[in-house]
Amino acid sequence: MPKLSPTMEEGQISRWLKKEGDKVSMGEPLAEIDTDKATMEMQALANGVLRKILVKEGESAPLGQLIGVIAEPDEDISSLLSEAPQQQPAPATAQKEAQSAVSQREEPPQQTQRPEAKSAKAASGNGASGRLIVSPLAARMAAEAGLDLRSLQGSGPGGRIIKKDIEAALSQQPAQISAGGKQPTLRLIEGKAQQPVVAGASTYREVPASEIRRTIARRLVTSLGPVPHFFLTSEIEMDRAAEMRRGINALDPDLKISVNDIIIKVTAAALMQHPEVNASFQDKVIRYYEHADIGVAVAIEDGLITPVIRSADLKSLSQIASEVRELAERARSRKLKPEEYTGATFSVSNLGMFGIDEFTAIINPPEAGILAIGAMTPRPVVRDGAVVVRQMMRVTMSCDHRIIDGATGAKFLQTFKKILENPLYLVV
Repeated sequence: MPKLSPTMEEGQISRWLKKEGDKVSMGEPLAEIDTDKATMEMQALANGVLRKILVKEGESAPLGQLIGVIAEPDEDISSLLSEAPQQQPAPATAQKEAQSAVSQREEPPQQTQRPEAKSAKAASGNGASGRLIVSPLAARMAAEAGLDLRSLQGSGPGGRIIKKDIEAALSQQPAQISAGGKQPTLRLIEGKAQQPVVAGASTYREVPASEIRRTIARRLVTSLGPVPHFFLTSEIEMDRAAEMRRGINALDPDLKISVNDIIIKVTAAALMQHPEVNASFQDKVIRYYEHADIGVAVAIEDGLITPVIRSADLKSLSQIASEVRELAERARSRKLKPEEYTGATFSVSNLGMFGIDEFTAIINPPEAGILAIGAMTPRPVVRDGAVVVRQMMRVTMSCDHRIIDGATGAKFLQTFKKILENPLYLVV
């Protein structure tokens, strides 16, 4: 398993591009690996034949573990295979299966009415305890196609449902890939169809955590605990920023400047005025950065990733808007290069488009801070003794107290507010 990103500790085989017995050439794509941030191609490091695949699709392996063997057709590889780790069926769920078995022995038996399914395999699930074992890629494909996973039989280790099982199901007739079988009879009460009552605890399915989700979990543990957070919130009047955005887009609709693009530019400008915030704690030293490399939080299917706008302080709004769109699109398709999502000096997370008024964000170490942007909404405010309606937005800054003191963070937020409320400061 090669190291395909700076923070990668293990990888998950998303898809083998070659099968056992295929000839391969050095540098030729061999497999697709789900890393902690993206899906990357692994290239062959030698010429020969892919003699053995040791880690199957949907399974994970730590860095350096043998996952396959490339050799000459007649070369003896028995010694390599004998040293390879033994693959256990469904390793991701083995411990949970044992725990489930214990809890089931402790619980009193219950009579449970369940809908009839297509087969005994589907009714009981593909795992020993009746739960579904499915690779993340297969689960995603099934969800997109509307497939009932319990109607499928997995061909992977331990009955795991993998990508080729979904592809096989999709190639069949719609009637064959549906939940199938005899459906439970619906009871009619006062002319309305009622779903049958199912007694007992809910059934469930388990999907191995993706590398992205596992990395997020590890990094959050090393952030909110070890990093001493404190939070500062400010309310900002956005009418002038919104007016500027409308004016720019009216001049050239192709620019498609968003409010978030303006926020990124203003963040970079404020960081240049407060270099003590554009910094990171490095154990024995504090590192101060000369330019503002802004991480922009982007929600993807498996979690969150922060593409970086390099030197945002030197770029125009149109450049920032174009880069954000392009990086976000490639982030969602998991095509970012490691250098495009690592090494930010400060981050911005915007949940305003989801109607969130205010929230706090967790710092992404080793950065010193992150801005949590809420929704821009019309609110009554007092101006010159009169109540008027203005577009208001709440912003919360999370600060690493090892680097940023309360007054330091407050001064940065004051500058951020001043520029955003008067965006002409960007051009003077």
